[in-house]
Amino acid sequence: MESHEGAAAAAAAVRDCVLDFSRLSLNTFDADSVSEDRKRDTRQLFLNYNRLAALPSSVGLFSNLEFLDISNNGLTAICEGITRLGRLKTLLAKNNRLDEFSLPKEFGSLQLEVLNFSGNRFEEIPLQCTKLLRLQSLSVGGNRLRSIPSEIEHLTSLEMLYLGGNLISDIPPELAHLPYLTYLVLCDNRIQSVPPQLARLHSLRSLSLHNNLLTYLPREILSLVHLQELSLRGNPLVVRFVKEMIYDPPSLLELAGRTIKSRNVPYSPCDMPSNLERYLDLASKCPNPKCAGVYFDSCVRQIKFVDFCGKYRLPLMHYLCSPECTSPCSSNPQSDAESEEENSVPADRLQRVLLG
Repeated sequence: MESHEGAAAAAAAVRDCVLDFSRLSLNTFDADSVSEDRKRDTRQLFLNYNRLAALPSSVGLFSNLEFLDISNNGLTAICEGITRLGRLKTLLAKNNRLDEFSLPKEFGSLQLEVLNFSGNRFEEIPLQCTKLLRLQSLSVGGNRLRSIPSEIEHLTSLEMLYLGGNLISDIPPELAHLPYLTYLVLCDNRIQSVPPQLARLHSLRSLSLHNNLLTYLPREILSLVHLQELSLRGNPLVVRFVKEMIYDPPSLLELAGRTIKSRNVPYSPCDMPSNLERYLDLASKCPNPKCAGVYFDSCVRQIKFVDFCGKYRLPLMHYLCSPECTSPCSSNPQSDAESEEENSVPADRLQRVLLG
């Protein structure tokens, strides 16, 4: 009997923490109709599916609020009062009319962990959002974003980033500075290439790139050892082996640098200006195992197919030191087959590769 009473009391306490004003066709929200005790005890507030054009400042009176859902209204602005919600962890504001000018200046002072602005009118990710240092999940899908700000790198706690259904054409390399990013969704955009720096996302498990303008992937993507799902359908990925020879002859500076590095010529800081020493440190080794060459700025770009999971062949970009380099990317059938065997990704690495 006592256990049933205890369970009933616990259920009542949970109900007291939740205030649900959803689906009431509200044009305004009058916080004065809620008692002071109820405001203090409320942890979750639902105002979704109404007709609110603006979020009233009185929402800031719910001092212990942790969860706020204002989705599916006609909101064009979020009030300054929201910045008084020091315990707010989750803000859902999907399917409104918000844009980059709709947020209060101090929005970045919130302690948010989950933020969903999908289905709005953002053309840029507001810089206030890049100051939410505790943010773990950010969704800004189905907007009008044309770019991802480099300041995204400040969100070092981010685990999920959803930016599908926008007008994004480039992925900034700063995205690679998010050590805990696990799910990255960039589908349904206008992305033409993937920066090789994304190989530093060592926690990444799912990468959605379908319905973009990709024709190849950087070979560094093979370094994503925890990647389990890669979605690429709806991209103009090349359907047969393509060999591109795009090559600018090396400068005299590069030729000298190649000679020093490939022949292991000893040097010390006192032998040359500091800028030349830094230049020599930028040498990249040719990936061809039969070549001991290096390159700096001048290289040959080639597209090479690599087997994924024994089922799919993905075009990856390779960089070689010169056209004369006998490469595993050669169109020679024998060396091509050998290269695919060497560079194939086993089936237990990627659980799902979605191409069609």
